Order: sequence, then C-alpha cells, then structure tokens
Amino acid sequence: MTDGEQARLTIPVRVDRSHLITIGKRLYAESLELIRELVNNAYDADATEVRITIREDEIEVADNGLGMDLEGLRQYFNIGSQEKLYHDVSPRFRRQRIGQFGIGKFASLSASDRFEVVTKKGDFCAGVVFDRKDWEKGTGDWELPLDMIKPFPGQADGTRVILRQVTKRLDPSRVERKVIESVPIKAPNFAVYVNDSRVHAVPVPGRKIPFMEGTDFGLVHGEIVLASLPRPEIAEIGLEVKVKGVTVRRDLFGMEKWGKAAAKIMGEVHADFLPVTSNRTGFVIDGPEYAAFLAAMEKVKTEIRTQVDQLRDRGENRKISRALREAMERVEKALLRNRDLCPEGMIPIGEGADGEGDAALGEGAKKKGSDKSEKGQGKDAQPRKKKTERPHIRKLTPSAVVKTVKMGKLGVTCCIDHYGPDGPECFTESTVIYLNRDHPLYKRESADRQRHMMHVARLITQEVALMREPASPRDAFERQSLLLKDAFASG
Repeated sequence: MTDGEQARLTIPVRVDRSHLITIGKRLYAESLELIRELVNNAYDADATEVRITIREDEIEVADNGLGMDLEGLRQYFNIGSQEKLYHDVSPRFRRQRIGQFGIGKFASLSASDRFEVVTKKGDFCAGVVFDRKDWEKGTGDWELPLDMIKPFPGQADGTRVILRQVTKRLDPSRVERKVIESVPIKAPNFAVYVNDSRVHAVPVPGRKIPFMEGTDFGLVHGEIVLASLPRPEIAEIGLEVKVKGVTVRRDLFGMEKWGKAAAKIMGEVHADFLPVTSNRTGFVIDGPEYAAFLAAMEKVKTEIRTQVDQLRDRGENRKISRALREAMERVEKALLRNRDLCPEGMIPIGEGADGEGDAALGEGAKKKGSDKSEKGQGKDAQPRKKKTERPHIRKLTPSAVVKTVKMGKLGVTCCIDHYGPDGPECFTESTVIYLNRDHPLYKRESADRQRHMMHVARLITQEVALMREPASPRDAFERQSLLLKDAFASG
C-alpha cells in the first residue's frame, strides 16, 4: 500500500458538556435573562399569549404559538443554528424574529437542574427532558430522550417550557419589569401574563418628543419623554435602545452631563439594523452601522436639549415674571414722580387711561407743549411729512418674559430672554429694554427673590436713564440713582 493509499487519520473535536453550561451562565448572568429568552422565542413562534408561572421551585413559560414538529425540535436544540437568520420573518404575523444564537436553553441549566420542553404542532406532540446531571456525566453522542405524547382533545398548538428545581426563586415584580423592558410588549396580537396578571407597559407622564432620523442602514425612530414625575428606580433613567422591539441597552448618550435635567430623560429608540452581541446586552460598536446610529442620535439630542431648556424656562419664568412685575411697578412709581426723566416716546397722555399691554410702545411721541410751527411755513405752505421710524424689535425665544411700564397709552417694554452667557447684561432698542437671563451676574442674583427683583429694577432704571441721551455718564448715574431712590422709597 502506497502512502497515497493509506487511510487518512482523523482527530475528533470534543467539547466538554459542562463547558456549554459555563458559557451560557456567563452570557446570561441573571436568571431574568432566561425568561426574556423564552418569551421572545414565543414571540418568534407567532404566539398571541405567553403565560409565565412562578412557583416555589419551578418556573413555567407556556405559549400558544405555532409549536414545533420533530424537525423544529432538532433546530431548537441545534446550538448556533442560523434558522432564524435565514427565516427572519414569522409566517403568521410577519414579525421580525428576535432570537439568533440558541444558547439560552443551556444557560437555563445554570439556574435549574431540569429543563423540560413540551410542544405540539398539528398531529405531532412530544416532550424532551434536559437533565443537567445526566447530561454532564454522559459520553459519546449528545442524545436527549424524546417522548411522544398523545394530545388531549381540543389541545391547541404551542410550547411549554418548565424549569424544575430552580436554584433561586424569582420575584414576580422583577420578572414583570424585565418583560416590559426586554420583550416587544407593545406589539399587536401579543400579551404576556405573570402569575395570571397581564403585563402592561407603564406610561411615563411628561412631554413627549417623537423623532425619526434616516441612515444608510435604516431608520432610527422612537419617542423621548421628559418625565414630569420621578421614576422609582434610578436604573430606569435613560433611553431604551431597542432592536426588533427588545431593549438591548439603556443609555443617555452623554446627556448625563446635563445635571438634574438628565434625571427626567426617558423613552425608546428603535434601530433594527444594529448588530448585537451574542448575549443581546450590547452592540457591535466597531462597524459602520453603529457609527451611523450615533450620528443620528446627535441630531436627536439637539432637539431634546431644546425641549429640556424650554421646560426648565417654564418653571423659571414664574419666578422671573414675578420679579419683573414687582420691579416694573416700582419703576413706574419712580417715573410718575420724575416725569422729566421719562424717555422720549413715553409721555403720559391722560392718566387713568387703560394701557395697551405689551404692544404699547411709544414711537417718538412729542412732549406736551412742544407743538411748535416749523420756521418758514406760510399759510399755504405744505407741511413736510415727518418720517416715522419703526422701532427695531428683536426676535424673541419662546421663553421670553415681557412686561410694559404703562403710563396712559404709552410705555416702555422690558423683555427678559436668552442672549448667552457671553452676551451683554442688558441693552435697549427703541423703547424696548432687553435683559439677559444667561448673564452670570443675573443668574447669581436670581437665586434670591428680593435680590432678583432689585437687580432687575437696577438694570431697567439704568437703561431708562440712558434713553434721555445724557450729556455725560455722571448725568446718567444721577438719574438712575434718583429713580432707584424713589422706586424703593416707602409709602
């Protein structure tokens, strides 16, 4: 016999059976993950109802899905089967299937000593027992005992999985929270029960921000909620990033640096194109899909920041409105005592008349008694038309607080709005005074109610004093000093 005719030697590749349990245990470190795996398997099998029953030493997960025939059972116990990758849409409800790797059943043996599967599909009905001790000490081929079962009359298709002799009893309330988080509980034609109590997604009260961003790989969409009430657990803060309806990770995407505002950010982000790790607790982050996802989330964060600022301003605006109202009332009192300091365009033309609100801006109104004829105008001379200039009004943000000092039908308007921490403390355009709520000094003074009101009054009187175009800064200081003295004088 020549060398070429010699039979080729082979070396068998063997895997210690206990090693598979160890791998499963590491991938599914928490028993709750096993429940998630079983419920999602039922979802993939087009179940409309899944019932989780938690007893003292066993857990049962039963569904009314399509069930499995003999070939289905073989696929079920085929580690790493790509059946769901090749057939990623369920036949009845056209659901995007969730499961991929098929190792969860081995992880179940780290939480219990015995794993039983009973399934029915059409005329086929059978049960498989997966006993950890018997399986670990076995040698040779990996064969599990299969018992054919005669279905009872009217028995529907479906699968029932029982974990017996569990090592740790699960808390039903924790199971419910896990189901809400990691199962497509909102999907149509799908209901999950824990100890006969249906699991519902708990709505979060607050401002809702729907969004949708496109990428080269698919849509990133969902809904952000800026919660109006605190949630019971700090772990629930953040956005649930879901793939095919299942939460893979909860993340704030850097928004945790926003301080207290981050504690109100919750919601869901759906990105079905993202590849996940084998234990479904993370993403494959070194691929182009994840980079595209992060770019989309940056756009979403910009919108969230805008909404967070508006909500924050809504609360602060009550305080600002009160301080501005009190300050304006005092400035109005001071101007009534010092009419010669009233700016042009703010001359009272009939005390006691109702003001015109925030729109009551004087446009170059003349002083009383200043109605003089133009030189050179004869009897038949045509008077020159006076050019009327519209006051320049700066565009306001939705958070602006605006009030007017009204004297008769004219007045000076004050607006407190956002102009940035590096913007001016205050400035005037026409008869509108703008105060910068972002200025560091304003933010410091607004911490105390009385100081806040006095600070606003100081800025308003400063701008009013400058409106009369004083001959020198000293004149403006003296006018402001007089106005402040009369604004805060008793009586």
